Amino acid sequence: MSDQSRIEPDATAARVALWRALHMQVDQPPHVFADDVGLMLLAPGADWRDRGDMDPQFTRPFRASIVARARFIEELVAEQAGRGVDQYVILGAGLDSFAQRRPEIASGMRVFEIDRPGPQAWKQQRLIELGFGTPAWLRFVPVDFEAGQSWRERLVAAGFDTGKPAIVVSTGVSMYLTHQANAATLHQVAEFAPGSTLAMTFLLPLHLAGPEVRPGLEMAERGARASGTPFLSFFTPQQILAMAHDAGFGQARHVSAAELARRYFADRADGLRPPDNSEELLVASTQPGDRSPASMGD
Repeated sequence: MSDQSRIEPDATAARVALWRALHMQVDQPPHVFADDVGLMLLAPGADWRDRGDMDPQFTRPFRASIVARARFIEELVAEQAGRGVDQYVILGAGLDSFAQRRPEIASGMRVFEIDRPGPQAWKQQRLIELGFGTPAWLRFVPVDFEAGQSWRERLVAAGFDTGKPAIVVSTGVSMYLTHQANAATLHQVAEFAPGSTLAMTFLLPLHLAGPEVRPGLEMAERGARASGTPFLSFFTPQQILAMAHDAGFGQARHVSAAELARRYFADRADGLRPPDNSEELLVASTQPGDRSPASMGD
């Protein structure tokens, strides 16, 4: 591949992967989520933990939020797979490593990773170089959003069966899209076959964030704006639930940071937990009356 076709992951995707690895290195066990595949893919220098955005204390609440959402998503995927759902779509996959870490589940599904062509080509090559390979059940779906390509059309072309339910996940993406684009995504997933589930993170308005994380969020917002990928959308839980219902979902639940803290951080001696009113989750189903345990919020 040419250098132009293999563009390394953006800074946000790399940071998330490194925070997941950092959790395993600096936080006390039991670890909420174990993932060092992203670290292997990135292969940063030995001094990667000296970066300003890796400071163990400053990044602590954000690190907790990242591993909490990852654990929740993975449990939801495993639950849906156990119910017979065998299509898993990851929007903005970045350095997601489900296929590499959980092949006992992933190999019984078709896993579709949707991302920009350049970073996705880079990831595919790194997976080959590291010996993970790209099994037939892992489908890479490059979508050039700037050229107006439809992710739904590209997904179907990659072998997605529109007549069967799927679980669709979007984490760390909604804040970079306009309200209109987020609504369009919700409408598109709401048209999936009955029994499909969407899990999507959303960022609450920054003024609602607690004092322990607001400076970091404001710094991230400034950095995103300076890099040309500004934060465009913030939602309250009430707003995101209303959007999901308007899009046509039969069930929609808000999963709060408090719920994640109760699930995964109870009785920790180090006090690690995700911050309230920062990034939280929407879980919505296309099938009325379907309320799976993993989708329950407060």
